[in-house]
Amino acid sequence: MVLSTAQLIKKRKGISRFTRIIKNLGMLIPTAIMLLLFFAAIFAPLIAPHGYADQKLTERRLPPSWMEGGKSTYFLGTDSLGRDVFSRLIYGARTSLSISLLAIAITAVIGTFLGILSGYLGGKWDAVIMRVCDTAMSFPGLLMAMLLAVSLGPGFLTVVFALSVLGWAGYARILRGEALRLRNSDFVQQAHIAGASGMRIMFRHIFPNVLNTLMIGVTLSIGSMILAESGMSYLGIGIPAPMPSWGSMVADGRSDLIRCWWISLFPGLCIGLVVLSGNFLGDWLRDKLDPRLRQI
Repeated sequence: MVLSTAQLIKKRKGISRFTRIIKNLGMLIPTAIMLLLFFAAIFAPLIAPHGYADQKLTERRLPPSWMEGGKSTYFLGTDSLGRDVFSRLIYGARTSLSISLLAIAITAVIGTFLGILSGYLGGKWDAVIMRVCDTAMSFPGLLMAMLLAVSLGPGFLTVVFALSVLGWAGYARILRGEALRLRNSDFVQQAHIAGASGMRIMFRHIFPNVLNTLMIGVTLSIGSMILAESGMSYLGIGIPAPMPSWGSMVADGRSDLIRCWWISLFPGLCIGLVVLSGNFLGDWLRDKLDPRLRQI
């Protein structure tokens, strides 16, 4: 059966509409996971059934409540010190999210300023800033974090500083390209002719036009920052005990992984789900905010 041109167009529109519906539905799960993460981080003391440091040695290594030997008061079981895994997961969400958001805020501000400055001014400024950026991107981040932890001691501010000291370079590199594209545009030239200062042009005219790219980068960085913080805590150079972190919780169960698998499994699942959700949200934002991709 040969379809007419009108029928083919109608069929293609139906397929395109169905594809968009599937994509939007596919974003519900990552969005729900990220909202749940924020909810747990904000209201951790209210929703956690136990304190993150509460110990009961007589009930250590209890399996999850649905398994034989488990107790209903410990939904995801207990660790080797008798602490509730579920409660520590909730408090760990607060730790990981607060560190990640603070580090992202610092790196985004520094990277945005240097990227726009480099792209708009060009010349020697561009050369110097980009060489510093190249130097920062050439250092292994984990090694730098280990050196900082050894010299400053593990702690909240140390982890934030370690994640921020090199993380700005990626923002600067990307936004510098956007600023290079925009500095010769008509509205920037008109502002320059009108007598606007360079600082006003950069942050009144260029910055709003790179905001979409910045939002995508920030969304994608949530997962990577949480993964980096978890890696540092896993190695023992992150948040010190007894404050829980998903990475340190994974490390707590590695010596008894076969018998008490739930100690490491559940925080590991949380890390994986949040990283995937952040990446999916970043891709979705890129598709929505990029006018070229909206036409596909």
